[in-house]
Amino acid sequence: MTTSAQISVYPLRQEHLGPAIESVRSALEERGLTPQVGPMSTTVTGEIGIMFTALADAFAKAATNGQVVMTITISNACPVAS
Repeated sequence: MTTSAQISVYPLRQEHLGPAIESVRSALEERGLTPQVGPMSTTVTGEIGIMFTALADAFAKAATNGQVVMTITISNACPVAS
């Protein structure tokens, strides 16, 4: 099943936001996904098993930089660009 996700990461008590955001992007790409990083969130589309594994990896990588909150909205109903 193909799913789409919108991911927002909020580094807490960290001087710079970029490292946590970059960790999320990198983790998604390492699983073969193509994240689209925007000014407020990152979106990505992929097969459900790969998506959930990549999201777990992304959170773990972001957390290595310090405390972090990650919000994720996942849908199997969002249109997918061909």
